[in-house]
Amino acid sequence: MKIAVFASGTGSNAEALINASIANQLGGEVVLLISDKPGAGALAKAEGYGVQSIALAPKSFTSKAEYEAEVVARLQDHDVDFLCLAGYMRLVGPTLLHAYEGRIVNIHPSLLPDFPGLDAVGQALEAGVSETGVTIHFVDAGMDTGPIIAQKKVSIEAGDTNESVLQKIQAVEHELYPRTIKQIMESNDLGGDGHNE
Repeated sequence: MKIAVFASGTGSNAEALINASIANQLGGEVVLLISDKPGAGALAKAEGYGVQSIALAPKSFTSKAEYEAEVVARLQDHDVDFLCLAGYMRLVGPTLLHAYEGRIVNIHPSLLPDFPGLDAVGQALEAGVSETGVTIHFVDAGMDTGPIIAQKKVSIEAGDTNESVLQKIQAVEHELYPRTIKQIMESNDLGGDGHNE
């Protein structure tokens, strides 16, 4: 299975997926990184591992549909089968959803359905909860509303800051995301009827 990773920022989760791919621990191969931000750190990270990267600025297209049509064309150029959103800060629209229905997964830094959308860590701290976590879910038309695949809790201690909680969450993300993708790859299209861990 050929995988494309989508990232808007520094790309720490993208890097975790690429490393797992290189080590044959992902169940598929990361062949492409796409960013909606031409200066994103994720682009340089991907290139450093020899993974082709493409930056497409949505503002340079006349509509979201036109932007996503170009994204789909680039994915098809690389025979991509599956999409992993890794800090991609854009709601996926109908054009991309229809092209890859049931084959787009996102990672979110909270225990969904709690704290969807932007600044999930800030939302959790403001709410005064004692735990948050990481959710991996299939993408649908909503904001962080698709079917949940995996979750892992992260405790929030007294005195924790946005930065300290984020560090704990990222440590969980970098382990949970590649492992979950591998489980999806092995259970899905890679042939094994009744294949279990």
